[in-house]
Amino acid sequence: MTAPLPSATPGSTVASLGSAHVLLTGGTGFVGQAILERLLSTHPDTTVTLLIRPKAGTPALGRLRHLLKKPVFASWRERVGADEVERALTERLRVVESSLGSLPDLPADLDVVIHSASTVSFDPPIDQAFDTNVGGAVGLYEALRRAGGDPHVVHVSTAYVGGIRKGVFPEAALTHAVDWRAEHAAARDARARVEAASRQPETLRRFLAEGRARHGKTGPQAVATAAEEARVAWVAARLVDYGRTRAETLGWTDVYTLTKAFAERAAEELWAADGHRLSVVRPAIVESALRHPYPGWIDGFKVADPLIMSYARGLLPEFPGVPDSVLDIVPVDFVVNVILAVAANPPARPVTDDAAAAVPATRTATPAGPEAQYFHVASGNANPFPILRMFENLNAFFTANPLPRDEHTTIPVPHWDFPGVRKVEGAIRFKQRTNDWRERVLTHLPSNQRTRTALSDVQTRRADLESLQSLTDLYRHYVQSEIIFDDRRTRALHAGLPEGSPADVGFDVTDIDWEEYFQTVHFPSITAMTRAFSVRPAAVGAVVDTRPLPPRTDVVAVFDLEGTVLDSNIVEQYLWVRSNGFRKAAWPGEVASLLTGLPAYLRAESRDRGEFIRSFLRRYSGMPVSRLRGVVRSGGYADAVRRHTLPEALARIAEHRAAGHRTVLVTGSIATLAGPIADLFDEVVGSTMHERDGVLTGYLAQPPLVDEARAAWLTQWARENEIDLTGSYGYGDSHADLAWLELLGNPSAVNPDSNLAREALRRRWSIRDWARARGAVTATTGGSTTRKGDGGQV
Repeated sequence: MTAPLPSATPGSTVASLGSAHVLLTGGTGFVGQAILERLLSTHPDTTVTLLIRPKAGTPALGRLRHLLKKPVFASWRERVGADEVERALTERLRVVESSLGSLPDLPADLDVVIHSASTVSFDPPIDQAFDTNVGGAVGLYEALRRAGGDPHVVHVSTAYVGGIRKGVFPEAALTHAVDWRAEHAAARDARARVEAASRQPETLRRFLAEGRARHGKTGPQAVATAAEEARVAWVAARLVDYGRTRAETLGWTDVYTLTKAFAERAAEELWAADGHRLSVVRPAIVESALRHPYPGWIDGFKVADPLIMSYARGLLPEFPGVPDSVLDIVPVDFVVNVILAVAANPPARPVTDDAAAAVPATRTATPAGPEAQYFHVASGNANPFPILRMFENLNAFFTANPLPRDEHTTIPVPHWDFPGVRKVEGAIRFKQRTNDWRERVLTHLPSNQRTRTALSDVQTRRADLESLQSLTDLYRHYVQSEIIFDDRRTRALHAGLPEGSPADVGFDVTDIDWEEYFQTVHFPSITAMTRAFSVRPAAVGAVVDTRPLPPRTDVVAVFDLEGTVLDSNIVEQYLWVRSNGFRKAAWPGEVASLLTGLPAYLRAESRDRGEFIRSFLRRYSGMPVSRLRGVVRSGGYADAVRRHTLPEALARIAEHRAAGHRTVLVTGSIATLAGPIADLFDEVVGSTMHERDGVLTGYLAQPPLVDEARAAWLTQWARENEIDLTGSYGYGDSHADLAWLELLGNPSAVNPDSNLAREALRRRWSIRDWARARGAVTATTGGSTTRKGDGGQV
C-alpha cells in the first residue's frame, strides 16, 4: 500500500520545517551540500546534526568548517556575516563523527532524518556497493531504532530503482521478491572468493608474465610490484563484473540501482514496518542548479557530464543511444526543494475507528503505522527532453564555443547518426585493436622525439578509447531507456505550496526551458570547470626543466655511462679494446664470433640487463689484466671514448660541478673502461672482473651494478655520504635505469628507449634529447676521482 496522493490545493503543502531537529547523512556530497545550504538559508530555526566521517587526518568538525567555505554557501555567508556563520557552527550545527557502517548512539529528539548518503559510482565493486548503499542504510535504521525516537525519515533513492523496464513506473513501493539480505551476504563473500581466485598459481603466473614483459629489465622487485598491481586490478575488475552481471540477471541496469532498490526495501522493513513514518524521494539524473544557490552551481561532474565533455573533446564520434529516448534530467535545486517539502509533509498516521474504540479511556490510542509515500523527481513525463534534442543542443553550443585543442586551434565536434549500440561498440573495438598495433610498432622503433610524441599520442588515445568503452558500457541502459517516471504525487505537492511562494522553492519541471537551461546554464558551467585543463602541450615528450641548478653540496648527480654520457654500449667498447693492441689477423674471426653470438645476446638483453652483461663479458676471458689496462690508457681507445662522449652530457656535468654537486658515473660494465673520462666525475662506480694469475677469467667479481642493484647501492651510498636524494639528479637512457631514477627528486631520461620514454611521459619526468654528434674531451676538469671497482683490479 502507498500513502494517498497529496492535496493539490494551494496552501495544503507545509513549506517550513519550523524548529525541527534534522539529521542529515551525505552532507558532504553534491545533493547533501545543497540540502544543508537550504536548511541554513531558508529554515533558520532548524537544528541540524550531520553524520560526517573523519578523513585524511581531518576531524569531522574540521571537514564541516571547510565545507561551509565552498561556493554553494557563498551567498548565505555573505548575507549573514562571519559572526552568524560561527554561531551556526556552535549552536545550530552538530556533528556525529562516524560512518554509516559503525554508528554511535543517535539523538533521541530527532524530528526529521534525511538519508542522502550513497556511493557516487554507478559501477563500483559489488561488495563496496552493497556495503555503502545497503549496509549504510541498515546501519542507520538500526541506530534509529536503538535511539527510541520516531522521526520522519526521508530516504533519498534514485528513479532508476525500477530496473530495466519500459512504460510508466509508478510512485509506489517496488514489487520484487529478491532476498536483499542474502544478496548482501553473497556480495560480501564475493570479495573473499575473488581474492582467493587471484592467488591461484595459474592466475599468479599470468600476472608475473605481464610484469616481466613490462618491467623485466627493471628488476625482480619491479616485476613483483607490477604483478601485484595486476592482481589487485584484476580483483577490482572481477568484482565490478560481479556487480554489473548480477544486477542485469535480476533485472536492474547496474549494481548502483540494484543496491539502491535493496536500500529502499531495508528502509521499508526496518523502519516503516515498525510503524514509523517513511518517505522515499527518487530523483532522476541530477545536474546543475537552475536558480538556487545560483544558476549553474554544481560540485564536480555528474551523471551526464562525462558524456557531454567527451563529445566536446571530439571523443564521442557516435552515440549508442536511441534518438527518441528521453534523457531524464532534473536540476539539483528542484531535487532539494522536493526533499525539504516532503520532509515537512510526512505521511499521515491513520487511526481506525475499531482501534480507537478498543483503547481504554484512561490512555490514548496507539496510531496505526502510516503508509510509506514515494515521490519521483523527474522531467520525462511532464517536460520530456529526447536525446535527439540533447545532441542538437550539444552541437549548437560546442560549435559556437569549441574547446581549444592547443594555443591556435579548436576541437571540432562530430555529427551523430545514431547507428545503434552494436555498430558503436564494434567501431570502438576496431579502434582499440588499431591503436594497440601502433603501440607495438612504436615500441620497436628507435626512440627519438618523433617516436616519443607518437607514443604519447597512442597512450592518450588508448586512455580515451578505454574511457569511451567504459562510458558505453555504463550508460547503455540509460541512453536507450523507454521508462517514464510517473510524478503525479510530486506535482500535487508542488501545486499545494502556499500562494506567493518564491519561485526558487518550487519544483514544477514544466517551468524549465531546456534550450535555455543547457545553452546558458549547464553547458557553460561544466565547460568552465574543464576549459583550463583542455589544452594539451604542443610537444609532448619534450619536457625539460631549464631552471638553473641551485648551489648545494648535499646532493648528487648520477650519470649512467652507456647511452647517456657515451653514445656507445659495452659491445662497442669491447670492439675498441680488441681493435687496439691486438693482432689484425685475429680481427675477422673475432667479428664473426661476435655476430654469431649476437642473437643470444639480444635475447639476454631483452630479458635482463644483468644476464646480458654477464654473458657478454665472458668474451674478456683469457685477456691479461696488464694488457687491458694498457689498452684503456692508449691513445686509440681513449680517443674513441672521447669522440663518443656527448657534448650536452659534458655541459651538464660541468653545470653540476659548478653548482657544488657531487658527480658520480655508474656503469654496469667494467669500471676500468671508463678511465678516459673518469676525471670528469668525483666518483666512478662499476663492476670488477675476477682474475687468476693476472689473467681475466671472464667472470665478474660481484653482481653487475644494474637496475635494482644500482638502486640499492645508491640508497646505501647516499645514507653513508649524507646525500639528499629528493634534491638530487639522475640521468639514464634505459628501462633498466627506472629503479634508481625513481629514487631521485630530479630524474631525467636521456635519449630513452621506448619503455623508459613511456614511463617518463607518464610520470612527467624531464626528457632530454642529447645530440649524438661526437664530442671531444681534451682536458680534465680537475679534482680527484675515486673508483669503486678499480683498486688494483679490472
